[in-house]
Amino acid sequence: MNGERIVTEFRRKICRQIEVMPEGIGRYRVVTPFEFDDGDGLVIVLKQQGSGWLLTDEAHTFMRLTYDIDKADLHQGTRQKLISNALDMFGVEDHDGELVMPVPDERFGDALFSFVQAVLRIFDVNYLSRERVLSTFKDDFRGFLKEWIPAERRVFDWRDPEADPQGNYAVDCRVNGSERPLFIYGLASDHQTNAATIAIHQFERWGKQFSTLGVFEDQEKIARKVLARFTDVCDRQYSSLGANRERIETFINQAVAG
Repeated sequence: MNGERIVTEFRRKICRQIEVMPEGIGRYRVVTPFEFDDGDGLVIVLKQQGSGWLLTDEAHTFMRLTYDIDKADLHQGTRQKLISNALDMFGVEDHDGELVMPVPDERFGDALFSFVQAVLRIFDVNYLSRERVLSTFKDDFRGFLKEWIPAERRVFDWRDPEADPQGNYAVDCRVNGSERPLFIYGLASDHQTNAATIAIHQFERWGKQFSTLGVFEDQEKIARKVLARFTDVCDRQYSSLGANRERIETFINQAVAG
């Protein structure tokens, strides 16, 4: 498969912002709009190996993690479990710190989508090493939805049991009872916003019919590029819960009417 066909497959399966830059024979640098939380892009290289292809991060992800975490700590306890789960979930291999994923049957788009998710999921172990201020936003968000949406019409932490039996793609609250269900996301960080963006992309790939609503704890704290990607896939969003309760209530009532 030549470079142009690879680019076409990447963009068809994921998004138009994918770029593929040749770096020699059988080697391409893949640039995606997905980033680490400090704004640096993911390092992804597509390499030809024999008659097949593979994706690799060339050990960049683990190298970044060791800026804040001792290398030995990545291979024990909760961190090791999270990393192993991410590798198994998305079919990625750990070759002495290098993340590698063979491309099956020239399904470049599917492979890249899984590889990006694995890298981001693995990098999440970084959150275990940071002091984080506890927020009441999640409780406030759920309490608000419980107040305005009848119990028989809402499901918290919903996963699609048929398309996603492993539960990889979550919806904070699914509202049923109308022609198109409403997927609501409560967003307090770049990480949560990225996860919601990926989940919505996946539901679209599966051909699901739904509407989306995003409610931020404080939209101004979300990185500009992270917010831009979420805006591309979300039907309606509100910058905060506290100042928009009446507007959110009105939108939910209109969205689920019928």
